[in-house]
Amino acid sequence: MATFLYKLGRLTFRRRRFVALIWVALLALAGFGAASASTATSSSFSIPGTEAQRAFDLLEQRFPGASADGATARVVFKAPEGEKVTDAANKGEITGIVKELRSGSDQVAQVADPFEAQAVSQDGSTAYISVSYKVNSMELTDQTRDALEEAGKDAQGSGMKVEIGGDALQVMPHTGTAEIIGVVIAAIVLVITFGSLIAAGLPLVTALIGVGIGVSLITALANVLDLGSTTPILASMIGLAVGIDYALFIVSRYRAELADGREREDAAGRAVGTAGSAVVFAGLTVVIALVGLAVVNIPMLTKMGFAAAGTVAIAVVIALTLIPALLGFAGKRVMGRKARKGAETAQNSDAKGAEKPSLDKDTAKAKSADAKPNMGTRWARFVLRRPVWVMVVGILGLGVVAVPAASLEMGLPDDGAQPKSTTQRQAYDMLSDGFGPGFNGPLMVVMDGKGSSDPKAAAERVSKEIESIGVVAVTPAQFNKAGDTAMITVIPKDRPSSHATEEVVHDIRDAGRDIKSDTGAEVLVTGATAMNIDFSQKMNDALVPYLALVVGLAFLLLMLVFRSILVPLKAALGFLLSVIAALGAVVAVFQWGWLGSLFGVEQTGPIMSMMPIFMVGVVFGLAMDYEVFLVTRMREAYVHGESPGQAIVTGFQHGARVVTAAAVIMMAVFAGFIGSSEQMVKMIGFSLAVAVLFDAFVVRMAIVPAVLALLGRKAWWLPRWLDRALPNVDVEGEKLQKQLTEGPAASGSDSGSDSDGGDGHGGERELVRV
Repeated sequence: MATFLYKLGRLTFRRRRFVALIWVALLALAGFGAASASTATSSSFSIPGTEAQRAFDLLEQRFPGASADGATARVVFKAPEGEKVTDAANKGEITGIVKELRSGSDQVAQVADPFEAQAVSQDGSTAYISVSYKVNSMELTDQTRDALEEAGKDAQGSGMKVEIGGDALQVMPHTGTAEIIGVVIAAIVLVITFGSLIAAGLPLVTALIGVGIGVSLITALANVLDLGSTTPILASMIGLAVGIDYALFIVSRYRAELADGREREDAAGRAVGTAGSAVVFAGLTVVIALVGLAVVNIPMLTKMGFAAAGTVAIAVVIALTLIPALLGFAGKRVMGRKARKGAETAQNSDAKGAEKPSLDKDTAKAKSADAKPNMGTRWARFVLRRPVWVMVVGILGLGVVAVPAASLEMGLPDDGAQPKSTTQRQAYDMLSDGFGPGFNGPLMVVMDGKGSSDPKAAAERVSKEIESIGVVAVTPAQFNKAGDTAMITVIPKDRPSSHATEEVVHDIRDAGRDIKSDTGAEVLVTGATAMNIDFSQKMNDALVPYLALVVGLAFLLLMLVFRSILVPLKAALGFLLSVIAALGAVVAVFQWGWLGSLFGVEQTGPIMSMMPIFMVGVVFGLAMDYEVFLVTRMREAYVHGESPGQAIVTGFQHGARVVTAAAVIMMAVFAGFIGSSEQMVKMIGFSLAVAVLFDAFVVRMAIVPAVLALLGRKAWWLPRWLDRALPNVDVEGEKLQKQLTEGPAASGSDSGSDSDGGDGHGGERELVRV
């Protein structure tokens, strides 16, 4: 692989104008496709195999005009202090709005008058109009939304407070200025790392191009593939982070090659051949983790994973092709002034000593030892002196942070998690105050009476059983025309995302089993609240199989890279430790409310059910990035004769600064999404930023070298039969090094320049410095 990528890097460097033109054209085409694509008309949310989904499907069959999956809205009214909504003036305003809503759009299916539907609070201060639509929220026209928003303005003029809840006004979430701040922080870190504005700008430019192409393609295909509104946000979050990091590693390696006196084209080829190999495998682990989300069998999550994986794949291809092309345009300005002078000195020195024999190993080691140790070298030596203490402190520290994870409760956020300034949140609070929190999440019980001899009697028994469970209200059964299916609305006591409401759903389903055995009527519970509960349960059930699939495939992949069993095992266990610790931090902030105001948490509650499994997928891929980039350099040094301890020092000497910069950049990018107005995006941004902090700086920078120091040579052990069975993918560039050593002309004949920097022995230099 290294040989192929070496040739690719040289080719794209030489044909840089053509390569850059291709990527600009792709960005323009993707942008044109996104701009000309019709707005997505659907964002369906289905959970195959769950009771809530079966009930929705049954309603569509038996109640064809009911639009069970259509958008809903609740226009909530609160009378002025000292008045009631039943007062003549207020009642007249509300009745007029009911008529206005009914005639405001042909997409309206039904509007319930609050005075006929008993939707007035006991103290008379609050009332609400229930509006159901024929289509889902993404299919509502602007005219329909405008009619809904305008409906309550006249009532507000009369003194009543009017707010609108439900999903009819659902809009695209925005991330705010914090996302821009994340990119700015990334730019500052790159400038500090490279000491050159051009070198710092390359990763940002290429990452933005990759994200632009990926998000534009997602937008263009959103209508065709039925993609949700959060899909492009999550794809941009991941694509931006890995795009910057992958480019960072290749640019850093290119600068190191220039510093050794390489010619620019040869330096680009070597950078892509070595660091690029690690980029390919690191990107492959991220893609495996994201595509593996398909095992959950939830279409929305599968599409989200595939879209993000596609953006990551684009980032990898850009790093391997566009980066060397842009390096060709940048020239040696990619290095700072001091570094450029040092490179010129090294190149002149090489030219003068062309006929001198190359340094022997002892001299090379002595020269390396005389070099001033950097921060990575000093840290690695500290860990080698106290590996047990470093490992124990790291594990105990993450263990303490992970303690709250034992109290993890999962669910999906409701309107109560929206910012307090939104009309949805204010409508939620008004309903809770006037009627009780359960009115924000009514349950829909569907009774299939085809198997019953007396469906009406069965429906009466269902209602009585539900009333005995302890709920606020149970509406009379509403039968279809055939009289074989009934709908019953149930109002629980607690808010939709509470554990008590979940218990009510389970109790109704348990009672339904007895009813079916006695009467033959099947009882199903659905609605948004029940759908969320089933979604959470399905995510719980899929977590272990998903972990087994992703960790298993990545374990095999890392065995190919490191030619070891214990190193991939250590990598996987360290990842699990960092993920559990990150979950603990998420529970403490979003469920317990610790420092919640600092991160803009409007209301504490259960952790979003898709967050743990999504975090596992993304963080596993990113954790393996650090593992590959850092430990590959250690293995290369060990293979070339260094002791296990010295190999650790060498790996940190060349990789610690770059990995640190990459981790800080990822944290900045992910933390930028904490400013999102969408609770789901906010929570994912926080969890990923914290997970990267724990994994990069505690696991990879502390626990990993400590464990490797304790294992010694055993860390790199691999049974001979397995070594023979595994293909050699040459991530470290050993075959490339041999080829360049044996035939330097072969690598430079097509460029018309001396690819070895003028001395003819460039292939003998140390090749891999990832």
